[in-house]
Amino acid sequence: MLLEINNLTVEFSSMQDKIVALQNVSLAINDGEIVGIVGESGSGKSVTALSILGLLEKNARIASGTIQYKGTNLLTLDKKGLQSLRGKEIGMVFQEPMTALHPTMRIGDQLAEVIHRHRNISYREAYQQAVLSLAEVRINDPELVARKFPFELSGGMRQRVVIALAMSSPPDLLIADEPTTALDVTIQNEILKLMQELAAKRGTSIMLITHDLGVVSQVCQRVVVMYAGEVVETGMTEEVLQHPRHPYTRALIGALPDLADPGQPLSAIPGDAPDLRNRPKGCAFASRCPHSLPICQEDHPVLELVSAASTTHYVSCWGRETG
Repeated sequence: MLLEINNLTVEFSSMQDKIVALQNVSLAINDGEIVGIVGESGSGKSVTALSILGLLEKNARIASGTIQYKGTNLLTLDKKGLQSLRGKEIGMVFQEPMTALHPTMRIGDQLAEVIHRHRNISYREAYQQAVLSLAEVRINDPELVARKFPFELSGGMRQRVVIALAMSSPPDLLIADEPTTALDVTIQNEILKLMQELAAKRGTSIMLITHDLGVVSQVCQRVVVMYAGEVVETGMTEEVLQHPRHPYTRALIGALPDLADPGQPLSAIPGDAPDLRNRPKGCAFASRCPHSLPICQEDHPVLELVSAASTTHYVSCWGRETG
């Protein structure tokens, strides 16, 4: 097991309130595996990623849980220990590449600096590797692009540069946070295919954070569905998408043209997500669920196998046996 998160709870505090952004989140990623973390905005996807990297804001507190990476609990590492992992063993691709690129440094220098820092080679060799990295992510004329500044590149080109940057060590785990959201469909598909190919070539595992189950269906072996800072369903991608057991997963599928039943109108999820400053006593999705039972309002369900016949498909729902 490359990464294993167990019962992770994260709180954010302000002068007036305490927000429980993650509550007892558990998930795992195996060597060479691509796992999709899916859910709408505010579901806890990015907070989970930032917890792994030790990049939570100062007002955040990890109240409980562990994050095991190659057998080491990352929550026990000091700042220097985490910095030694970031970039070298755990790479990150952000939604907006301009936030990951220095606006006043040329592309080649940015890549060379990272490679020089993580590998025991000269800066000249690092720069040569930087150009090769740009070619590897299918950037035409990499020597020319290496001399350019980020603002001179298109969004798709910048995202390719960020992927080259993240994969330059190369890492054992790549965390990709909504890496294709701002791109058109054609470029999005190219970027996803590129990430798949690089991961397969280098044996890198990927945690792909997205709100789009359509993206998950294209590239992920397993999927973790999050809602209101909790894992509500997880399993092999094909199993979850073809036989969803949680009403929230069904609602997400019903809202996607490519995954919804043919001839059926697309559905919207009624209501709003709960206020995380005052979590519901029972199921967090109960107020929006069309199949809510009295027990859903009072008791919180736990993540369990959907049936005795399944070994990989888990759901947190009182109505799981009727799904």
